[in-house]
Amino acid sequence: MMRNLSGLLAPAAAVLLVAVVVAAVAGAWPPFVAVESGSMAPEVERGDLVVVTSTDRFPWGGIVGAAEAGAPTTFGRAGDVVVFDPPNDGTRPILHRIAFPVSAGEDWTDRADPALLDGDCATLATCPAPYDGYVTYGDANGGYDQSVGIAPVVREEWITAKALFAVPNLGWFRVGVDAAIARVGLLPTAVGFGGLAAATGGFGALLLGRVTGRRAVRDEREE
Repeated sequence: MMRNLSGLLAPAAAVLLVAVVVAAVAGAWPPFVAVESGSMAPEVERGDLVVVTSTDRFPWGGIVGAAEAGAPTTFGRAGDVVVFDPPNDGTRPILHRIAFPVSAGEDWTDRADPALLDGDCATLATCPAPYDGYVTYGDANGGYDQSVGIAPVVREEWITAKALFAVPNLGWFRVGVDAAIARVGLLPTAVGFGGLAAATGGFGALLLGRVTGRRAVRDEREE
């Protein structure tokens, strides 16, 4: 019984081990972000899984905006893509690109791309900048987050991680887990998904064992 139990739990343990290793390398937890909108399309689509790192993790340290000289390329365009979570905003964390940093009191529209502005400094609630921070945007959106009302100027302490690369479609599992947690709670979700992973792994191991056994019997008969 103990041997069967360990075999069933092995897949779940393997998934946890991979997550811990990735987190140790990336310096962020969780080390994955499931994309739930198309605001970073076409390079990052809804349902993709994005691997992230700490913003100060070597060799990816620091935050560089798209308008800065020598900006790194992330998801096909210049500038870092970050995860930020404005407090008391009522929305889920946002995965968007850094446009440029701003200073408190600055009329940041003077150096903004006019195509991404929905008004001038006199009409925007986020201009002049109320504090030091960053202007951000989604690649597929038609304006800066601070221009169209998606987010205020992003304080550096709100930025929790920086994106490294995306894996297509693997984020649907994370989206499903989050939806289940929101609906039934953490413990029932953990038990349910853990049992599903264990059962799937056990079924796979059983199937593989049967296939291997049949091959062994066939080889013995042929000899």
